Amino acid sequence: MLWASAGRRAHKTVGTDVAATAAMVVPHEPAPMTATLSSMGLTLRPGPGHNPSPYTEAVKAAPVRLPPLSGCVVLIPVKAFGAAKARLAPSLDAAGRDALARAMADGVLAAAGALPVAVVCDDPEVARWATGRGAMVLPEPGRGLNGAVEAGVARLGEVGASEVLVAHADLPFAHDITQLAGFGGVTLVPDRRDDGTNVVCVPTGAGFRFHYGPGSFRRHEAEAQRLDLAYRVVRDPELSWDVDVPADIPAGLSPPVPG
Repeated sequence: MLWASAGRRAHKTVGTDVAATAAMVVPHEPAPMTATLSSMGLTLRPGPGHNPSPYTEAVKAAPVRLPPLSGCVVLIPVKAFGAAKARLAPSLDAAGRDALARAMADGVLAAAGALPVAVVCDDPEVARWATGRGAMVLPEPGRGLNGAVEAGVARLGEVGASEVLVAHADLPFAHDITQLAGFGGVTLVPDRRDDGTNVVCVPTGAGFRFHYGPGSFRRHEAEAQRLDLAYRVVRDPELSWDVDVPADIPAGLSPPVPG
């Protein structure tokens, strides 16, 4: 279930203010911790040809021919599976981290439902994974997360997308993110600490600048205000759960068995 609050220029939206809505949020813990990836239909296993070291093959930023698009398009930035989630090392070995990253990315892609999906990445294995699942691939090497996402939003806008819904790939409880589309302004889904931004939906022609990193939620809120865009904050206990450190790993999750 979603709890949405309208930001500045609330007269343009239907909702309540942030403070009032925040009080309605059901505590995130411990409820989400009772679920496991297996209960959501995600099988945790290393990918084909798994190599515990980061992938090193270069991704070339060759021109990508995109089909004509319209409406909302989902954009998922995905880091090289072999290099993802290094901070989980105390709890998961390299194969386990690789498998977890793949499983979560699979879940986020599935949560896009019927919406078209593009994956922005700088790793050939991720590009193959995305292509194999029917997603468009936007190679953006060397830009960093913010630059890659901004480039991806711009590319999708150029071929007709009116809004882009950016969802991080490390959301173990991801579910129907299509419900976040169609607001007309900016939609922000903060993490459960109101620090990071797990999902953000923006109109493509607004010139929205991304500010991922610690404190990104408030910076993205300020960006919407800078652009004088209507915005809303959606607090969803499942979409707010991301995985950065061992304590974030859902209860019951165990490393995959090699083989």
